[in-house]
Amino acid sequence: MTRVPRTAALVFALAVAAMIHPTPAYSDEPAKPVSLFNGKDLAGWYTFTAHAGGSADPYADPKGVYKVEDGVIHISGQEFGCLTTKEEYGDYRLRLEVKWGDKKWPPRDAETTQRDSGILMHCVGPDQVWPKSIECQIQERDFGDFFMVGSTTLEVDGKTEGGRVVRTKDVEKPHGEWNVVEVVCDGDSITNIVNGVEVNKGTKASVTRGKIVLQSEGAEVFFRNVTLTPLKQ
Repeated sequence: MTRVPRTAALVFALAVAAMIHPTPAYSDEPAKPVSLFNGKDLAGWYTFTAHAGGSADPYADPKGVYKVEDGVIHISGQEFGCLTTKEEYGDYRLRLEVKWGDKKWPPRDAETTQRDSGILMHCVGPDQVWPKSIECQIQERDFGDFFMVGSTTLEVDGKTEGGRVVRTKDVEKPHGEWNVVEVVCDGDSITNIVNGVEVNKGTKASVTRGKIVLQSEGAEVFFRNVTLTPLKQ
C-alpha cells in the first residue's frame, strides 16, 4: 500500500473542506439601509405602556396611543410607554424623521412644559418604563441630549457620565416641522446628529447592543422614514 505523506494528506483534506464549506465572500460595498417601519402598520414592533392604576395589560393599547396614519407613526403621548423593536441591534446608523403634534397630557400639559419623547438605544433587561438603555433625547429645545437610563454609563469628554449630557448645539426646527435625527452606534461609541449637525458624542458605553424604543411621554409626536443601516456587512 502506498502511503500518502501526512502533509499532503492534510492539504488534500483542507481542500475538500473548502469545497464543501467555502469561505463566505465579503463585499466592500456599503450596507444598504433596512426599513424598520413599513408605513402601513407596526409590524416588527410591540408596545409596553404604564396604564393608570397598573390594572390593564401593559402589552395592550386600549387607548390607541400608538397608531399608523397616512404612512406615519402617530404616538399620542396620553400614557407613558414604549414602542419597541422586536429585534436587537448593534453597530448601526439609525435615521428617522420626527415632528411634534399639538396635544399634551397631564401631568405634562402645562403651557410652559416642554414636549418630550426620545429614542432609547441598546435596551436590555425586562420591559418597563423605562428599560435599561442610553437615550438620545427628543425634547423641545433639547434634541440630542444623552440620558443614561437604568444605571448605564457613557464617557463624554473624558468623564464617565451616568445622568444627563446636554447637547452642544440647538438645531431643532420650528414646531410642526420635520427634524432628521440620526444615531450612530459603533461598538461602544454613540453619536447623535440632528438635522445634519453632530450635537453629542460619547464612548465606552456600558451597553452596546439591544432593542430600540420610541417613547410616549406626555406629548403628541410623529415619526416617519425609520431606517437602520448596519455598519458592518
